[in-house]
Amino acid sequence: MARVVYGVHPVREALRSGKVQALFIAEGETGGAIKEILDAARGGNVQPIARVRTQLDALAHGGVHQGVVAIVGEFNYAQLDELLAFAQKSGQPPFLLVLDQVQDPQNLGALVRSAHVAGVHGVIIPKDRAVGITPAVVKASAGATEHVKIATVVNIARTLEELKEAEVWIAGAVAAGGSKAPWEIDFKVPVALVLGAEGKGIRPLVLKGCDLLVKIPMFGKVASLNVGAAGAMLLYEIVRQRSI
Repeated sequence: MARVVYGVHPVREALRSGKVQALFIAEGETGGAIKEILDAARGGNVQPIARVRTQLDALAHGGVHQGVVAIVGEFNYAQLDELLAFAQKSGQPPFLLVLDQVQDPQNLGALVRSAHVAGVHGVIIPKDRAVGITPAVVKASAGATEHVKIATVVNIARTLEELKEAEVWIAGAVAAGGSKAPWEIDFKVPVALVLGAEGKGIRPLVLKGCDLLVKIPMFGKVASLNVGAAGAMLLYEIVRQRSI
């Protein structure tokens, strides 16, 4: 099934990935960021179609489209073994992000974007009771969804057991009761970082499958970080350790 992607950055990344089937540009707009889109479209042999903004509003279902909307192919979710094979091919220890029922599109998009720039080999999300790769998620990720391998699984807890069989360590991020600060843990080993849902955190059964727990020390008056901010900080601690 075809998907709608809107916004300058997401559409540009979709053009770079070669997934665009149709491209709609706001009538009369050719400058600024739209020029980048037009240049990318020419490079990909995609013919832009001019439409009035109200038509773009309808295509984007009210989303902030910035004058550009694209129709792209169906999102191809990966399989778990593809993520592990990709890591092996990279010559680096597996570096995975597991999201346990994240439901906010903005958070999922932000996490996929952070995962992409951090060099994560893949993101794992559940098929049910969680947001999938919707147009809002693509927009929030600035198009990173078009470049990151994302796998959907039926059971997160069972998936963690499969990762353990592949000799991947499971690190669960918690708001309280974490055994160690992130810089006290060796993240140079094969690792899957698990983040929980907004407010609820990691579910007990999934938490039970973690090999170790990690907590971000906080010193301010605000009680906690949202999952997007916490995920970005932990991902880059892993990047920092692996770059030494």
